Amino acid sequence: MSPGPARGRTGRATGADGGPRRGPARRWQLVRAGSDAVPASTRRFMARARQRRMRAALPWAVLAGVLVLAALVAWTVLGSGLFGVREVRVEGARLVTPVEVRDAAAVPDGVPLARVDLAATARRIGGLPPVERATVRRDWPGTLVVTVVERTGVAAVPRDDRFVVLDASGVVFRELPRAPQGLPLVRLATPGPDDPGTRAALQVLAVLTPQLRAVLVEVGVEGLARIGLRLRDGRTVVWGDATRGEDKARVATALLGRKADTIDVSAPDVVTFR
Repeated sequence: MSPGPARGRTGRATGADGGPRRGPARRWQLVRAGSDAVPASTRRFMARARQRRMRAALPWAVLAGVLVLAALVAWTVLGSGLFGVREVRVEGARLVTPVEVRDAAAVPDGVPLARVDLAATARRIGGLPPVERATVRRDWPGTLVVTVVERTGVAAVPRDDRFVVLDASGVVFRELPRAPQGLPLVRLATPGPDDPGTRAALQVLAVLTPQLRAVLVEVGVEGLARIGLRLRDGRTVVWGDATRGEDKARVATALLGRKADTIDVSAPDVVTFR
């Protein structure tokens, strides 16, 4: 028999050089277990855990997307020139020009349409004397639409060699070189909405019958109790003050056929002729 390997004192096998004998080196390899290696209950538990995590994260993901979209829209509308003002369209203006309205609006070209203060813009335009009121609206993507309601003249007041036009509130909104056709003249020292004489004259004009208006040429206000009408045929109606205007207008209309240079209706219950 051939001799076996030599053994040392410890009883371990020794090599030819007297050292311990080594076996072949082991090599480790990680191998993924097949799906059938994981119990079905564990797989179901892991799947439900993933679903719970996804459901918990979904609202936050949706919220983040909405916020990003909202920020993008807000920047596009409010911060960029994509929806900037490119036109100011004026409607209803006859006494004022579109250029005057745009200058009064004072809205720079290119400013984001959404940032325009519509009320403030309308107030600025309403500051033009012929404009009674104005409304402003947006017409996307880049137009401001201004609708103007202008004042209506009810009387003209001679001033030096020109004529100023009053509306029903006594506002002076226009100046002309000649007396406008179709408007009665009113003789006033200081026409304006705060002038008592102006308010009294407008009260008289407001109650005149169509027959009186048709023959009226001028209303003279020498004082609050000294108002008179001058008619087309040269006659005069003494009106007195502005009280009981409807009664005075009715009586004066009924007496237009009388032959008299002066009809005094200042006391409508007791009429005098001269």
